[in-house]
Amino acid sequence: MAFDGRLLAGVSVLEAVVQTGNFARAAESLGLTPSGVSRAVARLEQSVGVRLFNRTPRAVTLTDEGRRLYGEIGPLLAGIEEAAGNAAGAAAEARGRLRVNVDAAFGRLVLAPRLPAFVTAHPGVSLEILVRDTLGDLVGEGFDVAVRFGEPEPSALIARKLLETRILTCAAPAYLAAHGVPKAPTDLLNHACMLFRDPVTRRPFAWAFDNGREVVEVKVDGRLIFNDLELKLAACVAGLGVAQTFEFGLERYVASGALVQILPDWAEERFPLYSYTPSRHLPPAKVRAFLDFVRESIAAPA
Repeated sequence: MAFDGRLLAGVSVLEAVVQTGNFARAAESLGLTPSGVSRAVARLEQSVGVRLFNRTPRAVTLTDEGRRLYGEIGPLLAGIEEAAGNAAGAAAEARGRLRVNVDAAFGRLVLAPRLPAFVTAHPGVSLEILVRDTLGDLVGEGFDVAVRFGEPEPSALIARKLLETRILTCAAPAYLAAHGVPKAPTDLLNHACMLFRDPVTRRPFAWAFDNGREVVEVKVDGRLIFNDLELKLAACVAGLGVAQTFEFGLERYVASGALVQILPDWAEERFPLYSYTPSRHLPPAKVRAFLDFVRESIAAPA
């Protein structure tokens, strides 16, 4: 079948609309008029035989068919751009806008302290980082990659596990001096426990304890519930109760003596960190560079 150049032009316009959020901004980025963008999208919809966008006066969003199409063609367009750059001597240099979806824990524990190294190493990349409670619609919202703690939910995205971190239980020395040190998981029923809200279920995470031979779930209770990891740790340092948290990121608190690990023999529970990309196709250089940076960051000491 002969290649139709208008199809490539149409999917380029599709990508611009997804990336910018509406026809007017897409037209500005492409040097076209809004009506020109609208006509290009209409031609593409006619060509593929399905409606790609839901259009309202307030928003333009991808249909289910549009998300599937964009999920397939987005990486291919990036590959064409990268191939053109390579032909021009760019040697697969990471460049262009990179939209990253992260949860607050990853953003604070990994990205924030190490981000200057990535920015310095990749001056051609314009980085947009959005912190979200949930993964959401990675393709429909125009994200290139996501990195988040927790088990992945079923989806068409490509999820790859980056690490597993232990879940540790800790408290401030002042709290333990006043209330005693728990010797067994069930002792926590008599302590003030600080809970963390699951962004998916909107309920506090359950507390489980694993010693390698058995797992014990304890229905702890407490007056304080958080949805921000750093705030929870600050409250724990202040002596307001017992907390469970990632071993990754806790090292500095334990090293300084601000927090003390308790029940160390019951600390084999693991929590994963995953990366998400829209397609199995080889990701563009900017995505590969970012994921390489993440792997190096989580492998290095804090």
